[in-house]
Amino acid sequence: MGTETPSGGVTPVSKRVPNLAHMLTRNARRFPQRVGLSWGERRWSWAELEARVSAMAAGLAAKGIGKGDRVLAHSKNCNEMFEAMFAVFRLGAVWVPTNFRLLSDEVAWLAGAAGAKAVLLHADFESFVAPIRGSVPDAAIGCLNGDAFGDFGVGALVEANLGAAFADVRVEHDDPCWFFFTSGTTGRSKASVLTHGQMAFVITNHLCDLLPGITEEDASLVVAPLSHGAGVHQLNIVSRGAMTILMPSEKFDIDEAYRLIEMHRVTNMFTVPTIVKLLVEHPAVDRYDHSTLRMVIYAGAPMYREDQKIALSKLGKVLVQYFGLGEVTGNITVLPAALHEAEDGPAVKLGTCGYERTGMQISIQDDAGRELEPFETGEICVIGPAVFAGYYDNPEANAKAFRDGWFRTGDLGHMDGEGFLYITGRASDMYISGGSNIYPREIEEKVLTHPAIAECAIVGAPDPTWGEIGIAVCVRREGMAVDEAEVAAFLAAKVPRYKMPKHFHFFEALPRSGYGKVPKRMVSDELKARGLWPDLKKA
Repeated sequence: MGTETPSGGVTPVSKRVPNLAHMLTRNARRFPQRVGLSWGERRWSWAELEARVSAMAAGLAAKGIGKGDRVLAHSKNCNEMFEAMFAVFRLGAVWVPTNFRLLSDEVAWLAGAAGAKAVLLHADFESFVAPIRGSVPDAAIGCLNGDAFGDFGVGALVEANLGAAFADVRVEHDDPCWFFFTSGTTGRSKASVLTHGQMAFVITNHLCDLLPGITEEDASLVVAPLSHGAGVHQLNIVSRGAMTILMPSEKFDIDEAYRLIEMHRVTNMFTVPTIVKLLVEHPAVDRYDHSTLRMVIYAGAPMYREDQKIALSKLGKVLVQYFGLGEVTGNITVLPAALHEAEDGPAVKLGTCGYERTGMQISIQDDAGRELEPFETGEICVIGPAVFAGYYDNPEANAKAFRDGWFRTGDLGHMDGEGFLYITGRASDMYISGGSNIYPREIEEKVLTHPAIAECAIVGAPDPTWGEIGIAVCVRREGMAVDEAEVAAFLAAKVPRYKMPKHFHFFEALPRSGYGKVPKRMVSDELKARGLWPDLKKA
């Protein structure tokens, strides 16, 4: 019940919500013998996972970890990584996963930024102990898997506490459960604070818009680090009692991925466009049965149209796109499988990333916060229950990120008359040449229609005459030849002269972040390192 307020409304007495770890308990009750997790030759039932998570929670509690404490995990995908997330939730503590490809000084900085009280390291990262000690000297550091180092071994904690009951710690809607670090493409990473109540909505929304109809009969293959989007995806899978399959190692073995899809009759997977591209251009796509796939969900960046066509021709109508930052936990738009078409036509909305997710609202705004009309380009802003609570200990970033209650994504785009969203690019990617705003993505799309070009990234570079000019970095398709003059001539017929890049360079591969993305900052840095960046002093 609630209490009457002077305005006649009702003020809730409590905003208590289920602890996210309760999903594991529910599965152990309903499906105790069903396999919840598979990794290599090993299998864990839901009953086993529930017991191991309770044991880990009890062991961490004995180390002084409790509600609100931050637990940083730096690990490759493994069963302990999967279990630790739920153990931290069960404690009412805050899960702080990092990308395992980061270097020791970066992880040490993140531990300090998060105020970590405990740090769990994969066995391969024992050398990280000393730098982390320097950043958070009072934190308990443990080995997540393998032989113990630091202060303790998680395996020993689990073995010592198996059979011990450990109840979910009470949590409220706004209690933090996850610090989701941004990828930091424009500077230091920031910790987006995700809460138990927010994540309950996110899971419900994902099931509604991305994974409709999945049950305990489904299976999901993990092909990305559990530290970020793949970890959020697996919460959805756990919520339905479906099985999660981990790849045998951190190496992305495409042949092995297809073998696992065929063996486990995998129905869904979360990935990014670059991985989808690798999957469908590999010969293994024609050697294995992948007909059980219903939802290949991709996010992190829009997929170029030519890559979409190839993927749809190989996999069928199984692609599901969503757009969403870590701060909105992926919940901004959805383009369902039914709206992915292999051939262009009048009904195909080329370049869209879909429409608003259930319970969310998008506004395209100018610099003053004025909502723009359809087809006008501005900043993509969003409100709704999936929006994060704010950045941890960073009031300056929070002030910049929110305006009149709207979260400002930093992405540019427009909506059409039906409410479909089109992303032009990051605000930071846009450059101004001769007084005109240039959005690299639309030009990149045109370059990629050339049959010999596999990848393309265009960046703005300083120029004494035009202010900025475009430089295109291309990757040739294997076994195909193309030069700068040919690409320039090809593109000249497709874009206005003022949008044409002034230079075309060819790399063996585009530089990628630890998250599989191609940040424009890294492309610019590589051009500078190769001496291909304009030198205004010599101009």
